[in-house]
Amino acid sequence: MANIKPFKVDISELALSDLKNRLSNTRWPDAETPGDWTQGIPLNYIQEVCDYWLHSYDWRATETRLNQLPHYTANIDGLDIHFIHVRSPNKDAKPLIITHGWPGSIIEFLKVIEPLTQPELHGGKHEDAFHVVCPSLPGYGFSGKPKETGWGVEKFATVWNTLMQDLGYDRYLAQGGDWGSAVTTAIGIQNLGQCRGIHVNMPNASPTPEAQETPSERDKLAFKGGMYYNQWDSGYSKQQSTRPQTLGYGLVDSPSGQAAWILEKFQAWTDCNGHLENALSRDELLDNVMIYWLTASGASSARLYWESFGNAFGQGPETFITIPSGCSIFPKEIVPTPRSWAEQRYTNIVYWNELEKGGHFAAFEQPELFVAELRACFRLMPLQ
Repeated sequence: MANIKPFKVDISELALSDLKNRLSNTRWPDAETPGDWTQGIPLNYIQEVCDYWLHSYDWRATETRLNQLPHYTANIDGLDIHFIHVRSPNKDAKPLIITHGWPGSIIEFLKVIEPLTQPELHGGKHEDAFHVVCPSLPGYGFSGKPKETGWGVEKFATVWNTLMQDLGYDRYLAQGGDWGSAVTTAIGIQNLGQCRGIHVNMPNASPTPEAQETPSERDKLAFKGGMYYNQWDSGYSKQQSTRPQTLGYGLVDSPSGQAAWILEKFQAWTDCNGHLENALSRDELLDNVMIYWLTASGASSARLYWESFGNAFGQGPETFITIPSGCSIFPKEIVPTPRSWAEQRYTNIVYWNELEKGGHFAAFEQPELFVAELRACFRLMPLQ
């Protein structure tokens, strides 16, 4: 049984003063030569964001909003796991654990918690209600930082299963995107008996033999996304999966560096029509960056790549998911996986939908669509 304790987000004035000092004293590089995003985040934009961060952004407003929700920590396998836990007024609501990834955080889910827990206030039905658990991944945000190796996706999945049981949920549902998709998929693979269904908005699966030989237009779209990612978009992943510690020194010491490292991926992965602030407000983007900055988790969050690559997304008989599964494909996902690919791995897909707008950070970018997808999917997954 985990030692569950209430938790309050309480950042010291000293930490906020230190942030302002560091932002004021940023040592900037020279500008990119092409004048666009092809070499990374442009100098003029990150300077604009950091100036706003220094002079206009209000962390205390975000802290107050966070603390309007019930936060807890649970000590599982020697590590404190931070999580938000909001029970629905509907006592028959379905327990649901939702998992973020990198470079996201619990901030992604603030707009969907109330619609999920109180659906009748947000266009849903009484039976659409969920008891929602949103944990921070180990090494991320307000969760503890593992002090030894072995904390990868498979470990996270077993810890999540323990957490849900310790909260009194002997049957539950699970959802995730990015690394949250990998953790949720691992819960399905392990199939320990408590999770009765999963939903992911980033299913990962290999191409079918038919797609490799005679690709359809849908296959070509996925191949195009994968090729672009491998050639132009995956350098962060290679660094984090091989030398996360080296990277961490810069990220934990420099707020402009931490912001640039994160915001460049939001530009690339959101459905933003060329500018990330078309998808998310500057305050929302900085709220998420602050979760990394204030907890000094630049290195510890990156270690998940070092721990998990080669395992989390591996293929083979041992990685089949046989419990009921649902997938929502948002058009600006990094690789918009076709159903035919996913069916090789998720062998019991009961819900599939491809949407017309939205990107990698589905709950953050398109909260109403995200909630509608979860409702539609999980209606098909009874807990009995």
